[in-house]
Amino acid sequence: MQLGIIGLGRMGGNIARRLMLNGHTTVVYDRNTAFVDTLAAEGAKGVIDLPALVAGLAKPRAVWIMLPAGAPTEDTIDTLSTLLEAGDTIIDGGNTFYKDDIRRAKNLSEKGLHYIDVGTSGGVWGLERGYCMMIGGEAEVVKRLDPLFDSLAPGMGDIPRTKDRKSDDDRAERGYIHAGPAGSGHFVKMIHNGIEYGMMQAFAEGFDILKTKASTNLPEDQRFNLNVGDIAEVWRRGSVVSSWLLDLTADALAADPQLDNFSGSVADSGEGQWTIEAAMEQAVPVPVLSNSLFARYRSRGQGTFGDKILSAQRFGFGGHVETAKK
Repeated sequence: MQLGIIGLGRMGGNIARRLMLNGHTTVVYDRNTAFVDTLAAEGAKGVIDLPALVAGLAKPRAVWIMLPAGAPTEDTIDTLSTLLEAGDTIIDGGNTFYKDDIRRAKNLSEKGLHYIDVGTSGGVWGLERGYCMMIGGEAEVVKRLDPLFDSLAPGMGDIPRTKDRKSDDDRAERGYIHAGPAGSGHFVKMIHNGIEYGMMQAFAEGFDILKTKASTNLPEDQRFNLNVGDIAEVWRRGSVVSSWLLDLTADALAADPQLDNFSGSVADSGEGQWTIEAAMEQAVPVPVLSNSLFARYRSRGQGTFGDKILSAQRFGFGGHVETAKK
């Protein structure tokens, strides 16, 4: 199949590459012409602006937007809505607020355009590992675009199948789902990221306790000068807390045991806050998730070793840079 891709940064460029490796063709655009030139040299059709991107696609067109949530994505969709024709599809693969998806789908449908929201997880490793996708939108449109999603997804891999699982749809086992109508894909991804905050915070706090066990505030016989890198490594081997986040933590500690290259001032990209807002709307108590968000706010005033763990994890899976000031 053919896909237009707008936004060739940490994830967009590798989405194009993974599709091309699986036999699809791409038409790509980014304001950074160097990104376009690089992908053009790898086989994509690079274009200089949005009209050229639309002109380079066969009907019915499909355009994937991989830009920051808010104005960059909103403005791009507004422009595309004047360039595309009835039957074409706009796909938002970024971290958009799900209520914006619902509004967009309604507005675009009045012009005969389809809208698909794709919560995309995989970070900078997606080219190699594939992307876990949570998709919202019209079932028939999602079905038509399935070859693209199937190529981007991780596939069955070597993960053991879930015991006693019965389903007529094996897409979840291959790493992607059609979650429901417009907005549902990004809603599921939003909750995924809220959970991610909580898991990361648990590791950060645990390693902070381990690291500070050598503190002079404790009686001498209760001080342990623990090798937290070794602890991360041994927990990777058969422990119940083994995970990709722990793998990234072990990688970071092996490269920089004191994590001196990380500031410990931890950013949030919106999904954590949106998750808490959804919980409040639905009267669902989420003390762990809310505290993990507030801990990120607190980190910007007084970073700890645990906060550096969070920064190292964010760099590991998403390429987010929170380095210490020199």
